[in-house]
Amino acid sequence: MAHVAPEEFNRAGNMEELLALLGNAGIENGWAKREPSMYASPKQKFKPARWKFDVAHAALDAAGRFVNTELAERRNLILNNPIPGNEYPTVTTLVSAYQMVKAGETARSHRHTSNALRLVLRSKPGMYTIVDGKKIPMVENDVLLTPNWCWHAHANETDASAYWLDFLDVPLTHLLGPMFFEHHEEMVEKSDIVDADSPARFPFTETVSRLEAAAEIAPGVRQIQLGDPAMRTIALHVLRLDAGTTFEVPPTTLSCVYAGMLGGGEVDFGSEKFDFSRGDAIAAPSGTRQKWTAREQTCLLRVSDEPLMTFLNWLRPIPVK
Repeated sequence: MAHVAPEEFNRAGNMEELLALLGNAGIENGWAKREPSMYASPKQKFKPARWKFDVAHAALDAAGRFVNTELAERRNLILNNPIPGNEYPTVTTLVSAYQMVKAGETARSHRHTSNALRLVLRSKPGMYTIVDGKKIPMVENDVLLTPNWCWHAHANETDASAYWLDFLDVPLTHLLGPMFFEHHEEMVEKSDIVDADSPARFPFTETVSRLEAAAEIAPGVRQIQLGDPAMRTIALHVLRLDAGTTFEVPPTTLSCVYAGMLGGGEVDFGSEKFDFSRGDAIAAPSGTRQKWTAREQTCLLRVSDEPLMTFLNWLRPIPVK
């Protein structure tokens, strides 16, 4: 940045000279910006996408032959949105990843300021996540929370690999800046307490019972919330669609990632259409119109930034163009 004296602006004879001086002074004019800073409705930077669990399962098994816990304390596969130049976020505020811990392995304890949670896809009795010194069982289709700054590790005391889907608000943390991370001094936090009733665990058996008792929000569609909300920046909802049901979701400012818990079907975003099955992950960025069709009774986990949008008074519909 060059030094520009005030009197140089007094000598500017035309717009071109004024703009050149502003540029030299490191100032951007506000009347002829290269890109508008305000627009009538949100821009859609991210696009709908789907990742298949069977592909991720095979990829993780292959990674298990080459990547041990010394090389990578978390053996995971990042689901980065397929837009040009993107290497990390799945949608604006959230990132999702498939993870595997092999039989007999332990993923070491660490903590971070980002909130995290996971949907268990495959496990056997004896698979735990250790959160702040307590072993929480990881049962298939359970949803488990790791709130901001909680120590957590994963211990597989079974004879088979375990797989799950992680969801974190790391992109939001990156944007705002307060990212802190540290390892536990003992590698793995000592834990002799099994806490199956932890508030950080949403057992699928309870989820099924709650869905059965819930009123329909549309013909053949029931929905419940896990937590109230589950975290300050992340809301969790489970939707159940009866076989043959179609359910439309209008475009809003919410950024969402869905995961198949049971059943399967098809989702139509207008510009993109995907089939999905249990374990698949689907990015539904803000501004997308969604039409879900269940080929059998289907349960979907929806992970969204609803608490953040609600707190900021930014949760609203987006007009369809």
